Amino acid sequence: MSEENKITIPEEEGMRIYEYIVDNAENEELLMGDLVMKLRNADTTGQFLCSTARYLAAVDRERFCDWIAPLVEGAIEKDRDRRYIGSLLEALWGVDYKDRAEDLKQTDDNFRRIYKRLYDSSAM
Repeated sequence: MSEENKITIPEEEGMRIYEYIVDNAENEELLMGDLVMKLRNADTTGQFLCSTARYLAAVDRERFCDWIAPLVEGAIEKDRDRRYIGSLLEALWGVDYKDRAEDLKQTDDNFRRIYKRLYDSSAM
């Protein structure tokens, strides 16, 4: 995204955007592209990106699939302390993600990136 297209939003906006998405997820006219972009710019830690991805996957993974991946990508970029991205593994890939880790690493780049960050390289 070019610098001129970025919207500068204070970190406090992350919670407001997350709450707006939660409150309006059933609205078919929700402009998810704009909201995801704003959330990616506002959230400096990945907390709200992870929460939004988990929420949308729980509500209707199929309907929101185009937006879950960019939310996860943003969370991976922002969560340098690995405080939030771990919650995505089970929420998005299921309770058996560890049993399927080798297959998931081959087929899903976001899974691979999170798994690599959370588990030492010997687990790869």
